[in-house]
Amino acid sequence: MPSFTKLLAAAAATLTLGLSAAAAQDLPDLDGREIVAVTENAYVPLNFADPATGEGIGFEYDLFNEIASRLNAKVTWELASWDVMIQAVRDGQFEVGMDGITINDERKEQIDFSDSYLTSQQLMLVRADETRFEGAESFAANADFLVGAQAGTTNFYVAVYNVLDGDEANPRIKLFETFGASVQALQAGDVDTVLMDQTSANGYIGANPGAFKVVGTPLGTEDFGFILTPGSDLVEPINAALAQIKADGTIDALKQKWFFEYNSAQ
Repeated sequence: MPSFTKLLAAAAATLTLGLSAAAAQDLPDLDGREIVAVTENAYVPLNFADPATGEGIGFEYDLFNEIASRLNAKVTWELASWDVMIQAVRDGQFEVGMDGITINDERKEQIDFSDSYLTSQQLMLVRADETRFEGAESFAANADFLVGAQAGTTNFYVAVYNVLDGDEANPRIKLFETFGASVQALQAGDVDTVLMDQTSANGYIGANPGAFKVVGTPLGTEDFGFILTPGSDLVEPINAALAQIKADGTIDALKQKWFFEYNSAQ
């Protein structure tokens, strides 16, 4: 005879399945609609090109493909550089954009955001043999130390206002066209740190064993969201699917795949 505990577990599982089925029925059906989504392929492990195939892969790809699948929609993927992405989505060239984009009030004035799909903290990525500074304060104290950044990103503004002196034209900030280029400059010794979120730092450390580490304490917390054309009718469906993906554990499985298993395999 099954134990009372097992009966409770079975009942809970049945209830969970029932709730999941009901939730799936409640999701909007987009009837095969094409969604044109854009990313950069330069933000490991969120979005990047598979070294073996050149195909775009990463956490954001998997997550948004899953959202589209649950909404009965098809995703057409496009690429754009970070510096034009927000404007392109705002103008309707693309319907949805993603590139580890931090939700903030300034950007909300330009485009619509989905709910947050990832919360992360800004850290200082340095070369693995770095011993000259131990965090933001000791880095800022030496005028010879340089930080690499991509203009207009959260990483850039945290470097300006949380690490240095608040001067956006500070010559200690070396600007790069892509996030990946700033990391390459760090590895080459052209800059001394690059700021990035915890998940991306884990990706670079995992993909380059013995090359990088993080120093200091977190410099801030940020929430990432998908960006959409202002007034988009996709905001509510995407948020509904995202809520379901969070509730049923799918998003946790994707985090495990890209932030732990992928790193371990590199």
